Amino acid sequence: MNTMQDLMCAIRESERIAVFSGAGVSTLCGIPDFRGANGLYRDPNMARMFEIDLFDRDPSFFYRYANGLVYNTETIHPGPVHLAVKRLQDVGKCAGVITQNIDCLHERAGSDPVFAVHGSAVLHHCRTCGDVKTFDEIVALRAKAEDGVPHCVKCGGVYKPDITFFGEALPEAAFYGAMRLAQEVELMLVLGSSLTVSPANSIPPLTVRAGGRMVIVNAQPTAYDGMADATFPDLKEFADAVMEAFPTL
Repeated sequence: MNTMQDLMCAIRESERIAVFSGAGVSTLCGIPDFRGANGLYRDPNMARMFEIDLFDRDPSFFYRYANGLVYNTETIHPGPVHLAVKRLQDVGKCAGVITQNIDCLHERAGSDPVFAVHGSAVLHHCRTCGDVKTFDEIVALRAKAEDGVPHCVKCGGVYKPDITFFGEALPEAAFYGAMRLAQEVELMLVLGSSLTVSPANSIPPLTVRAGGRMVIVNAQPTAYDGMADATFPDLKEFADAVMEAFPTL
């Protein structure tokens, strides 16, 4: 498999594929990645925003730096890769999406199922009593709070998004659902992920170990390139190739 056309042929010949996506797929939407040359983690404060101990000590730190990444994203829309993945689902090729991303752009593009293995901000839970609020409800509460921190309407505690922070376990339903999907498909497409974050990076190789194939489309090399049938650097080229190879029904 040497060209993008070869990859499109492999997708066409496969009855069941899965997508594993990382931050790279959202950079085309204007959202910076975390570990790239201009990634968010070059700012040491951004690198600490997902520390659970820090959140419990000072939740205002997270909510201050989460603007533009988690909240206030009205101008951010699904990009070429999200739409290409949805096209693969529409034509019956893609059985599901596994994503490390917390931006909900696959869901907004219409993909289903989506296994968000690092959680998402769709729901928020109070750290004290467990009360649940939706994203829109949290946005409204934040608008009323002087410090932007949403406090529980029942007990006064602080709401935290259901994003997996460092120090927390991954959401079991999403993680085990992703593992099952990876073991069932013939072809795993890794899109825009450096495959450096454990244990999520253990999911794509499950396809290979079950007898399937893996292809990686990522701007930088990954530690798993040797397991892949092929690697490609350009996500936009991939998205364009999908839209051309699989026209709408």
